[in-house]
Amino acid sequence: MYMNQKSALITGAAKRIGKSIALHLAANGYGIAIHYNQSKKSALALQAELQDRYPQQKFKIFQCDLGDTNQLENFIDRVMQHFDSLTVLVNNASVFEPGRLRETSVQLLNNQLDVNLKAPFILSRDYAMNNKYGNIINLLDTRITSNNSSYAAYSLSKVALSYFTKMAALEFAPNIRVNAIALGATLAPEGMGIEYLNSLAAKTPMKITGGIEPILQSLDYILTNDNLTGQILFCDGGEQLL
Repeated sequence: MYMNQKSALITGAAKRIGKSIALHLAANGYGIAIHYNQSKKSALALQAELQDRYPQQKFKIFQCDLGDTNQLENFIDRVMQHFDSLTVLVNNASVFEPGRLRETSVQLLNNQLDVNLKAPFILSRDYAMNNKYGNIINLLDTRITSNNSSYAAYSLSKVALSYFTKMAALEFAPNIRVNAIALGATLAPEGMGIEYLNSLAAKTPMKITGGIEPILQSLDYILTNDNLTGQILFCDGGEQLL
C-alpha cells in the first residue's frame, strides 16, 4: 500500500511550525515520520488526525532527544526501518534560550549547539548516507544576519547551521539538494499573544506578521525547483535588511 510513496521526516513535528509542515506535506501526498521528544500526546494526536484524513499514507511517530548524541546516532536507521526511503528531511526542531555572551554558561551553550547544530548535522549526514535522492531543508532564523547578542548561543548555532547548509549542498549534490528557510516573526512564544508579534512586525520593512503560510510557500518552492540548492530563503518581512 505504501510502495514508492513520498515521505518526509520532520523534527519537532508534534507542535507549532513542525505540525503545520506535517499537515501541509501530508495534504500533498507525503507519508510523515513524526519526530517528538516530550510531546508524545501531541504526536499521537497528529498521527491519528493524519491517518484519519489520508488512510492510504503512512504516518509513524518516533521519539528522540535531539540533545543526546547516543540517541541521534541510530535515529535515521530507526526511521528507515519503517520507510523504504525518505524524500525530505526537515530539520525544524530547535531550542531558543536567551542569554548575552557574559550570561552564557557552558551548559546553555552546549544545549543550543547540541539541538540546533549537532542534531541537524548528524541527521543530514545519516540521511545522505541512506538515501540516494532527496531534499534537506533547515529552518534558520533571521537573527543570523544580526550581531545582537541577546540570544547569543542560539544565534551562533543558527549561523553555524546556515554555513552547514551551504557546505552540505555542495557535498551532497547533485542528487540531494540542501536549502534553508530563515524565519522572522512567525508565531508568538507560548503564553504571548498577537500583540507581541505585531510589535515585532512593526519594526520590519513589510510591517506584517509572517504567520505559517509564507513558510509553506517557501517549502513548496524549494521542493518543486530542481535547480535550487545551497540557498537561504528569508521569510522575515525584510527584517534581514535592517
